[in-house]
Amino acid sequence: MTQQPPPAPGAGESSPIENPARRPVASYATYGEAESAVDYLADQRFPVERVAIVGHEVKLVEQVVGRMNYGKAALHGASGGAVTGVLIGWIFGLLSWIQPLLASLTLAVYGLIFGAIVGALISLVAYALQGGRRDFAAVQAMVPSRYEVLVDTEVADEAARLLQQRQGTPERDATGPAS
Repeated sequence: MTQQPPPAPGAGESSPIENPARRPVASYATYGEAESAVDYLADQRFPVERVAIVGHEVKLVEQVVGRMNYGKAALHGASGGAVTGVLIGWIFGLLSWIQPLLASLTLAVYGLIFGAIVGALISLVAYALQGGRRDFAAVQAMVPSRYEVLVDTEVADEAARLLQQRQGTPERDATGPAS
């Protein structure tokens, strides 16, 4: 009979995110509240590696942060291009064998200037091609409407009991244990 080598750490185990043997013990309106509940469980020496915070009913929120015009488009493109140019110039300068410090600083400055110019031009062309269709700048985020604390089934009763004990503390705003 041949002997099998021991499994590698984590081999054959399901991912903590994909673990089907979990059940919800509490539901919260904000991530901060769910995080606070898990922190409380950690303070009570609960095995928090068996806990997950899961957001439900995710929606896309696009917050408009201002108007866009040719000047702002050029500035935005120039800043992005300048950062990219500095990093590329600095890296290529470090590859110099003779004077790496001087070469990296010089190429970083050239990269900053060239990247700012190219970034501004590309951003201006992209903005002009939109034809006024999107004259605003926005930031997008995925926002769940509620957060559930899921716990492995074997220890879920203990987690629910601990969170029930916490109910009297002022920072708890849970909707209670889920069924």
